Amino acid sequence: MTDYSIPQPTSGDIVDLITADHRLLEDLMRAMRDESADREAARVAFSDLLVAHSEAEEDNVYPKLKSKKVIDGEEEEHGEEEHAATNEALLKLLQAKGTDTQKFEDALEGVAEVLNHHIGEEELSILNPAREDASEELRQELGTQWLVKRNELLESGAGSLENVEKIVKKAYDDGLLPNDEQPQE
Repeated sequence: MTDYSIPQPTSGDIVDLITADHRLLEDLMRAMRDESADREAARVAFSDLLVAHSEAEEDNVYPKLKSKKVIDGEEEEHGEEEHAATNEALLKLLQAKGTDTQKFEDALEGVAEVLNHHIGEEELSILNPAREDASEELRQELGTQWLVKRNELLESGAGSLENVEKIVKKAYDDGLLPNDEQPQE
């Protein structure tokens, strides 16, 4: 894969669209591991896609699936916590200077571990129920809403270091990430 342009469809079934993004994120992770690839371009595309994808899910998909009783509040919150953990790992990847350092390699493996776990869980506990329990009309409606937000975020460079720093700080402030600096109760 040498072209890291991210497709920006405007409609589709939300389950198929999210799953397609998961495969693209996996492809971009493979490209970042490939020393013969343009790892920096892959990192930029990966970061933009990951942030746009996750933020659009939290804004549009999770709340709607919860309100339609396709998923419960626990699944929604767990998805948000996993997005926060993935963003925290992404921040380390973005902070690595260059792509030929051990810090970059270690950060990439950290992202891969958290993201692969999240993708597996999300496909099982959120997307499978959505495929089974949400009407085709709802899946199409969610697909369109999600894509509008996702594509808007992609255009804005949502995966920039500065934006990911803000997202991670907010996740700590909102209690989505454990703050090791504070004493545990």
